[in-house]
Amino acid sequence: KPGSKSANNNAQPSAPNENVMQLRSLAHDLSNALEAILQACYLLGHAKLDIDSRRWIQLIDQSSQDAARINREIRKALRALSGDEKN
Repeated sequence: KPGSKSANNNAQPSAPNENVMQLRSLAHDLSNALEAILQACYLLGHAKLDIDSRRWIQLIDQSSQDAARINREIRKALRALSGDEKN
């Protein structure tokens, strides 16, 4: 069945690209969620809070900054895989 073999060969290269595009979309959504957490931490950091609450806010802020950095690295790698050279 030459026709079906050709169709299978054409479908295979697009599947990895579709996976990369789906991962890029998920990474973008994660970036948006992390941005909301970072903004909330910033605002809470300016509120009058007790010492323990400030420590928790600092922990959440630092952890979400780390997650945002990792997510930027993931997005950069996914852009490279999809051939998109944007920053």
